[in-house]
Amino acid sequence: MATRVDPAGARRVPDHVIVEEPLEIRLDGELVNVTMRTPGHDFELAVGYCHGDGLIGEETVQTIRYCATGTALETNYNTVTVETGVARPPRAARLTGSSAACGVCGAQSIDELTARLEPLPEHGPLAAYTAEHVAVAARQQQTLFAETGAVHAAAAFDLATGAIAVLREDIGRHNAVDKVVGRLRLDGALPATGVGLFVSGRASFEMVQKAWAAGFAWVVAVGGVSSLAVATAKQANLGLAGFLRGDRVTVYSP
Repeated sequence: MATRVDPAGARRVPDHVIVEEPLEIRLDGELVNVTMRTPGHDFELAVGYCHGDGLIGEETVQTIRYCATGTALETNYNTVTVETGVARPPRAARLTGSSAACGVCGAQSIDELTARLEPLPEHGPLAAYTAEHVAVAARQQQTLFAETGAVHAAAAFDLATGAIAVLREDIGRHNAVDKVVGRLRLDGALPATGVGLFVSGRASFEMVQKAWAAGFAWVVAVGGVSSLAVATAKQANLGLAGFLRGDRVTVYSP
């Protein structure tokens, strides 16, 4: 229950709030990140995070499971282990955690995330009607947002038709993207050539870097874009558009 206050006064009303819990992500036995997320599609989130950070390359994801040293119940389904069977040197995990607002910090981390990536192949333009169709279709599928008004959405869509292939929601913008990327990776659909990435909020560096790593052709945001997002998109040869409003959109790259 919550108290709603308006000109008529205050009254108690039922309300829904989004769940936010920590998730430990482990790769081949090593803790690599702790992020705050909305539970659901946790396996996709773990795989998508590992892919975006370059922790897994061509190797096959063999198993994904809850827990690490105990049972799933003992860890409250808040630990996911990804196994590839590859022996890995110890890696400094993000032990401070990734908040729901930001998943990467520091110039060194930014350089590391982009230095390993090659420019994307040439791609076609973005049609305004395609972007409009995606925004409408995405809003219709945002069930958690309809209930709580407190989550972001990311979706992979066909650039030719605007049809949505995968949509995921999460309290964290970066988590929503990781869930989409993880689903595509598990389906063998990466690199996402000829595919666009829709995000319901702003397009920061992190959204662009994750899209670049996944091979998307375009990032289309409902909100604005950052200067670093624009610079990174140009470096990646990635299409970037923001301020999607009906059949109008602002293109920043190419």
